[in-house]
Amino acid sequence: MIKLFKKLNSQYLRFKLKQSPQKTLFYGFLTYVLAGFILLSLPWLQKVDTSLLDNLFIATSAVSTTGLVTISVFDSYNFAGQFVVMSLFQLGGIGYLTFTTFMLLSTTRRITRWHKKIISSEFTLPKTIKIKDFLKSVVLFTIIMETIGTILFFIAFKLDGMETGSAIWTSIFHSISAFCTAGFSLFNSGFTNYVDNGFINFIISFLAIAGSLGFIVVTDFVYWAKNRDHKLSFTTKIILFGFLILLSFGFLFFYFTEPSITSLEGVSRLYAAFFQAMTAMTTVGFNTVDFGAFALPMLLVTIFLMYIGASPSGTAGGMKITTLTAVISIMKSRIRGDKKITFLGRTIPFERLYIATSSFIFYTSLIGLGTFVLTFTEDFDFRQILFEASSALGTVGLSMGITGGLSSIGKITIILLMFIGRLGVLTFGLAIWSKDIGEQEREILEGDIAV
Repeated sequence: MIKLFKKLNSQYLRFKLKQSPQKTLFYGFLTYVLAGFILLSLPWLQKVDTSLLDNLFIATSAVSTTGLVTISVFDSYNFAGQFVVMSLFQLGGIGYLTFTTFMLLSTTRRITRWHKKIISSEFTLPKTIKIKDFLKSVVLFTIIMETIGTILFFIAFKLDGMETGSAIWTSIFHSISAFCTAGFSLFNSGFTNYVDNGFINFIISFLAIAGSLGFIVVTDFVYWAKNRDHKLSFTTKIILFGFLILLSFGFLFFYFTEPSITSLEGVSRLYAAFFQAMTAMTTVGFNTVDFGAFALPMLLVTIFLMYIGASPSGTAGGMKITTLTAVISIMKSRIRGDKKITFLGRTIPFERLYIATSSFIFYTSLIGLGTFVLTFTEDFDFRQILFEASSALGTVGLSMGITGGLSSIGKITIILLMFIGRLGVLTFGLAIWSKDIGEQEREILEGDIAV
């Protein structure tokens, strides 16, 4: 028996080392989804009978930190089931192997080359940040922020009259969900009952922005706190600059032009405008206003914000601010006839530009393809379908209320979009089409193409 175990373990290790980092991430997140699906399918984790497809949908949505649901998490699963859902979006939020690699680093003071390759593939890091420091920032910052969020939520829910036991569990669940920008809630109506509650609005915004700005920014500020001579990286500056501009853009549009928000009075209008822009930007997926009632122009603004997302190497989804920056820089430099691609006076490396343009094209194509498939399978308005597909690939979790009414093929389509969105469009592409380590390179013939 021991010999058999050693043989199987040896074969597993050879298989693991042979895979590319992208395929390892693909199999890793797929394992999380399947494990969650199996657990949620157990009858003793359910309050009512749920279909296998709905369990798979919830498991994928949790691992991808999306928050789209076809059934009510609170009404469908008991405490154990809700705990499984929470565990899945916690794992999905901090990333594959992040916690185990951190534990390995804490016990042995070193991480293997294999772990470094996986982490480097999952998190795009600037050269100024070391992997060890980054991992410490991810785990410690996550624990600190989620603890603070739990305490603040508990105070808010108690002030709202919630019973102590329920307040504790609800606070833990929503704190982790907000920081991981997962969008899962134990309230069937989301946070629409708290549109005028400034404290609740602040807690969610605080956690979501902290998680979505990304661990690159956190690590960079840790370096700066330890050494005031340290200069913030170019990546951090782009993230902060882009996030502020886009969030302000969304807030102003919502505040002045969206009828369902302009109809609110006093400070509620301010809260609602900021929160809806924030939830789309950070891809946290909570809402305090019904997006199904939004005017078409504001739906397009929301789709644009979900499409961009926030920071790389954070808990948010979307195409990422840095990708948008690179694409805009390419366009600007080509129009001006510059030989180098620059932004804020800094030259962007060709490798990063290559990744950005590939991501932009692939991401946009997937939204188009997902929307195209859903128009065949679903009997909903086009804007509802486009909104749903954008929310799924961006791992946002906002919906115009059609998720529960999707057909089986529609649910499978959204499941695929959510999974690809969490894995990353380029990582998914490389996992599907890249060669395994050790495969022979085929001969490539050079050719020209007019563009």
